[in-house]
Amino acid sequence: MSDEGFNMSLRKYLKRVGVTSQQTIEDATRAARDSGQTGTVDARMVLTIDGKEVNVVEGQITLGQSE
Repeated sequence: MSDEGFNMSLRKYLKRVGVTSQQTIEDATRAARDSGQTGTVDARMVLTIDGKEVNVVEGQITLGQSE
């Protein structure tokens, strides 16, 4: 695969990851707020490639006010 083809494929994948991750995070944090949780929630994203864990990103997300 050419570098251009690889880069395009990678960008498409990352866009899909970003959009679906944001939607999932929004849904989960909204549910936490709706259940009365306040403060922060712990988040953990695991990247695997061909079944091998290659990266883990951990952090906290501050819950906003429920509407």
